[in-house]
Amino acid sequence: MDNKPVQTDMDLMFDAAEQAGLKLAIKGRLAALCLIGLLLALSRGPERAPDFILAALIFAIPGLLHYKLIGSALDRSWVKYAFLSLDIALLSTAVALVPPTSEAALPQIFMFRFEIFPYYFIILGVAAFSFSPGLVLWAGLAGAAGWVGAFLLVQARMAAPLSWSDIPADPTTEQFLQVFLNANFAPAGSRVQEAVIYLVVAVLIAIVVRRARQTVRLQLEAERDMSMVSRIFGQFVPPAIAESMIESKGTLDPTERPATVLFSDLAGFTKMMEAKGARATIDILNAFFDDAAEIIGQHNGVVTQFQGDGILATFNVPLEDENHARNAFNAAKGLLELVQEKPFGGEKLAIRIGLSTGPLIAGSVGGGGRQSYTVYGDPVNLAARLESLNKAHGTSILVSQSTAALLQGVGLRQIGEVEIRGLSAPVGLYSLRMEPESRNTKSN
Repeated sequence: MDNKPVQTDMDLMFDAAEQAGLKLAIKGRLAALCLIGLLLALSRGPERAPDFILAALIFAIPGLLHYKLIGSALDRSWVKYAFLSLDIALLSTAVALVPPTSEAALPQIFMFRFEIFPYYFIILGVAAFSFSPGLVLWAGLAGAAGWVGAFLLVQARMAAPLSWSDIPADPTTEQFLQVFLNANFAPAGSRVQEAVIYLVVAVLIAIVVRRARQTVRLQLEAERDMSMVSRIFGQFVPPAIAESMIESKGTLDPTERPATVLFSDLAGFTKMMEAKGARATIDILNAFFDDAAEIIGQHNGVVTQFQGDGILATFNVPLEDENHARNAFNAAKGLLELVQEKPFGGEKLAIRIGLSTGPLIAGSVGGGGRQSYTVYGDPVNLAARLESLNKAHGTSILVSQSTAALLQGVGLRQIGEVEIRGLSAPVGLYSLRMEPESRNTKSN
């Protein structure tokens, strides 16, 4: 039985981040090797230049090999630890065995008096790029052990090493310098202190990396959860409204501004339902609503409600759109073209549409812990009324005078006026100059 833990998308993402960070660090490591090797070759004379160039090449080879392995089929979680350990081993071996200079036969302990220890911090920096706190801690432990281990190896080969304890109490300057500048001065306490400082820095960097990972993880989880909620919530309300409600923690403040309302209804729906049955009718409606919502969305509209076989869509609420009347009109024509060109479930559909423009109030309302996005205003009632009047006028689209006033050059014709209950003045009715061949005159 395979007990290998299943990696989540988040784990895979962090693995990819570690790999990208390691590749970047290896590039930086190679650049640092080239720069350091060049500086040492130029500053230490032509006799030593080949040695430093060779040393840079030796250190570069493991890095290049590691770079090739990252993300490959041979890459394993322990590989980065192995190559980091190899870097530290090579550096520590050089400290313990490579002569300090070729010109003078200096004791090996003099390596610890030169500026060698800072090179260990380069390795620590490479580990930090991995975005892995474990690798950073390992770099601290291995680096501290390598530095102290190299010192102990050199000290063990010395006949009579001196330490701080060999300086007498209250020494004179001469007594202090006599021990401090002695070729056998090899204080273990200083090396341990340096190793502890190095380890402390590694721990601090590891903590920072861990906190950064946690912060990024929390942010990504929040974005993932928000995306999931928006996707699920968007199945029941318009996605634009779902995203706005999530950002506002569940409610949308009331908004009042001019907007255009589109109300559409299927002609002959009752007869179709009797002939097709409930299940087939629902399938037809869902297929039609999918395409209709896409068309409305393409014109900056928002489907506010599906009402039986009808669609209520708004333009300029909640999404602002200064061309709301023209976009609503174009969406209406797009819906007419849709049903003319495409059958749904083998059924040829016909629709009637009403368009009206005016001030709307929109926002989330509800009670008992449930919220719904709703629009209020005369344009809503008028658009629904115009939709039903299409039947009497033999039209597919009826546009109110308020909407027609915002549409210039779209080929509308006035077909009369109508009294609407609740409105003080008659409403002018407009429709397409050229109606489709198959008019929506079926009874509902």
